[in-house]
Amino acid sequence: MVYHVRSMGLLGLVGYEVSIECYLSGGLPAFDIVGLPDAAVKESRERVRAAIKNCNLRFPVSRITVNLAPADKKKIGTLYDLPIFLGILAAAGYVKHLPQDAAFLGELSLSGDLRPVTGALPMAMEAKRAGIEKLFLPAENANEAAFVEGLAVYPVEDIFQLINHLDKSSQIPPVEAPEIIQEPMIGLDFAEVKGQEHVKRALEVAAAGGHNVLLVGPPGAGKSMLTKRLPTILPEMSRAEVMETTEIYSVAGMTGKNRPIITTRPFRSPHHTVSGPAMTGGTSNPKPGEISLAHNGILFLDEFPEFSKFVLETLRQPLEDGEVTISRVSGTVTFPSRFMLICAMNPCKCGWYGHNADRCQCTENSVTGYHSRLSGPLLDRLDMFVEVSALEFDELKGNTPAESSAVIRERVNAARSCQTARYGGQITANAHIGPKETKAHCRLDADGETLMRGAFDRLGLTARSYDRILRVARTIADLDASEGITATHLAEAIQYRTYDFRDN
Repeated sequence: MVYHVRSMGLLGLVGYEVSIECYLSGGLPAFDIVGLPDAAVKESRERVRAAIKNCNLRFPVSRITVNLAPADKKKIGTLYDLPIFLGILAAAGYVKHLPQDAAFLGELSLSGDLRPVTGALPMAMEAKRAGIEKLFLPAENANEAAFVEGLAVYPVEDIFQLINHLDKSSQIPPVEAPEIIQEPMIGLDFAEVKGQEHVKRALEVAAAGGHNVLLVGPPGAGKSMLTKRLPTILPEMSRAEVMETTEIYSVAGMTGKNRPIITTRPFRSPHHTVSGPAMTGGTSNPKPGEISLAHNGILFLDEFPEFSKFVLETLRQPLEDGEVTISRVSGTVTFPSRFMLICAMNPCKCGWYGHNADRCQCTENSVTGYHSRLSGPLLDRLDMFVEVSALEFDELKGNTPAESSAVIRERVNAARSCQTARYGGQITANAHIGPKETKAHCRLDADGETLMRGAFDRLGLTARSYDRILRVARTIADLDASEGITATHLAEAIQYRTYDFRDN
């Protein structure tokens, strides 16, 4: 007789149901696993064998065949240890009550303890959609999976506890989802930044509309300091954003018992030596890269021109589409990658080009070559260019209190609320609107049309940069609680596109 145990699989962020079919037959003793298992799945034979023996049970002396259906999808990881273990016990008659409305997943240790697996949340979400009512998985993954509403999640410490539950001698209580509490960042505040009021204003606009920013300035001007404080003024994540972000981190193996869910917007700052696959996601079994780990948050690229040209060019499509598709021999997966790109760079290799102290030692050709590392199509996808000037002595020694992050965040939240209401909750930031919304909500009056026409001809704008200026202007108007875009709002938005690398 064939015994079926329900489990789950994962391809990228998409879960799917897997049926573990166990069959014991006569013949020479053997233990075969079929259904496109990878090396980790094949090695489960030894973990399951040791776990059964350490339960003081006799391992069946027969030909054991385990099929992982559907057989045309590659099975990856150690999560099938537990369902294979249960299937063999059921086939051998040691377990008599396997609920058909339940799914099982988890890695076994040789002693029978359950170890955590990756991707618990997306698999739990798919289990709910597949009509599964109960999910048994390692205790360290239980809090994460419990956030799926309508699914009973049972935390399993070891197989002895699970067998007692199935035999109804001792029940495992299901886990209740912890409350989602979004804690504010501690220790960073815009009030700590002296001067640079125009940069703070630009970052406020960027936060209010989700816009991409390039900061250009000499070393020590405060580019990194300002960017690290940007998360303190971003709006709180909605429940949908929390779940989306946690799915990505779960698949990447970056959640756990003490951090079951991601409640603060991500801030990713990879080093400029990062590889293309590490940035976009990759390997033979595609995992999320930096741009996906920054989803709903910030991707900060310091020393922007020092990144390889290949890595920088891979950002173009995700910046436009908000997702990245990775194709490998094992399949094609798509990861979300809707993030704010904040870049920082020096005006030249030595960092002092254009400084009034004449400290720059770079030639014009050197400066041109340094800037040419950034392609026009990539720069065209940035919304705002902001010059960060070196601070003067009087600015540094001044004791005038600066505006705190909490005050700025109130304005950002108000602007985001306007955008959420305007777009019916489908779009939460002006930077993400399409041509239809841009045409409907970014209309210009006569003065604005005249101003934009002059800027278009003078700056040599493209259709993409034209739309981006309108979206930034719409955000500035939202910060002023203005129904329409005025010439003043448009002028500020155009100002953020006027930085000229050649004339710095």
